[in-house]
Amino acid sequence: MFAMTTPFFMTMAISGQADVIAARQAGRDLARAMGFRIVDQTRLATAISELARNTLQHGLRGHCQICEETEPDGTRTIRVVVSDEGPGIADVDAALQPGFTTGKGLGLGLPAVERLTDHLLIDSNPGRTVIQITMSLRP
Repeated sequence: MFAMTTPFFMTMAISGQADVIAARQAGRDLARAMGFRIVDQTRLATAISELARNTLQHGLRGHCQICEETEPDGTRTIRVVVSDEGPGIADVDAALQPGFTTGKGLGLGLPAVERLTDHLLIDSNPGRTVIQITMSLRP
């Protein structure tokens, strides 16, 4: 578990299944250390896992940044940014619809990430996709 004396920030490469597990665990550990409820720790870990797996599946490798932030109103938030250098998402709106897939999956991953987190932003072009999620600590 992380000591929360200073804001937390980490960047890790995503190039294999072990990195997916490490990213998921880092997010869960930070959420626990910040005082997130167990259900919200699980929601965040699931979202990170899905994004990191997508990075491997579609981008072959990428990076994951996880950081703690304090909003201007004092709300404590976890921000996760996952990026890759894959082919990009041709139609982001379609990709957020349950069942839409361009591969062998069920097309449930990105819609689930959107439901599990407070905010989801996707910036995608051929050769680079950046997906950002946030979750705020609820009182």
